Amino acid sequence: MSTPGLFSRGSWPETARIADVLRRETVGGSILLVAAVAALVLANSPWSEQYFDLAATRIGPESLHLDLTVAHWAADGLLAIFFFVVGLELKREFVAGDLRDPRRAMLPVVAAVGGMVVPALIFVAINRGNGTTEGWAIPTATDIAFAVAVLAVLGTSLPAALRTFLLTLAVVDDLLAITVIAVFYTASLDLVMLAAAFVPLAVFAVVVRRAPRWWWLLIPLAVLTWVFMHESGVHATVAGVLLGFTVPAKGHASEAQRMEHAVRPISTGIAVPLFAFFAAGVAVSGDVLSGAFGSAVTWGIVAGLVLGKPIGIVGSSMLLSATTRAQLDPSIRWIDVTGVAMLAGIGFTVSLLIGELAFVREDLEDYVKIGVLVGSLLAATLAAVVLRSRNRHYRLVQEQESRDDDADGIPDAFQR
Repeated sequence: MSTPGLFSRGSWPETARIADVLRRETVGGSILLVAAVAALVLANSPWSEQYFDLAATRIGPESLHLDLTVAHWAADGLLAIFFFVVGLELKREFVAGDLRDPRRAMLPVVAAVGGMVVPALIFVAINRGNGTTEGWAIPTATDIAFAVAVLAVLGTSLPAALRTFLLTLAVVDDLLAITVIAVFYTASLDLVMLAAAFVPLAVFAVVVRRAPRWWWLLIPLAVLTWVFMHESGVHATVAGVLLGFTVPAKGHASEAQRMEHAVRPISTGIAVPLFAFFAAGVAVSGDVLSGAFGSAVTWGIVAGLVLGKPIGIVGSSMLLSATTRAQLDPSIRWIDVTGVAMLAGIGFTVSLLIGELAFVREDLEDYVKIGVLVGSLLAATLAAVVLRSRNRHYRLVQEQESRDDDADGIPDAFQR
């Protein structure tokens, strides 16, 4: 069996599904951008005190150790909804998508690993000896919603294969990020509570397979799983991914697709923007900026996102090409892969979450936010330069793909 070419176009069902997901992510990225800008504006306005007081307000029963601040509820609670959708996407990709084929899965998996290892090494190299290396995972994450929103603003007619690669890369990236959070950012572990979390999780798995329409039972089971996971010491968002993994994903209209269709609007329209609203706010003053740009934490994040991501993704893809002798698709050049890899340097949601887990010092938290924002902005700008310079070529490729679809009697998946 021959090895498929690198960045070759996937099957029609997968190509159409990827196009639909990317269109939804564009809307989500736009809402996310508005929430982040609103946070920065409020944090540096006459209402900054009220903004930070609201974020620090505690809500919830103290007896259950759930008297969390509003900001923590957004990070631990609302983001669990986001990671539930991530779990559904992962299940769909590796069970029913093109990535169920190990040969096709190899490229985004290898690229995602490279795109995490190199930024982490760069961060550690810059922060070595400063006592801040625990933030090594901050620049390893990709925010697909922001990346796709930038892609939409650029107006580039990116070939179907590269669009698919960007999304699947981000999905694998999310899986690796969740693994990192669970393994490396769990301070203490309560095995009894962890075991207890798997009881409602197992019942959820049975109900979602046997009686998925009993949504009124699925919700409390999901909440119980989240509560026990939170009490165990493992970050509660991991519960969202595990719940997503239990949902059946096979078939044309699987339960995973139905749940994703129902939950994604809540995730993209409410959960992630509210997290961004409370996580991105930083009071920018001369002292904060001078401290940030004099900090190895800030520069480690910026260098990891801007340099580490493209070096890791392109380098690992080239290594895979050299070791398997798989050739690039004729419509794609390495400069195109570099542009997409630069887009992957746009880190936001998960990067900010890891930053909160890595550092408890207020000044370092501010440096993380500034580093993530500056690094993401630089990565987006560089990606824009590269991809815009290739836009004419992309339009020709898209026209050819459209003609191929029409010849096969298939509507163009990327018609806007």
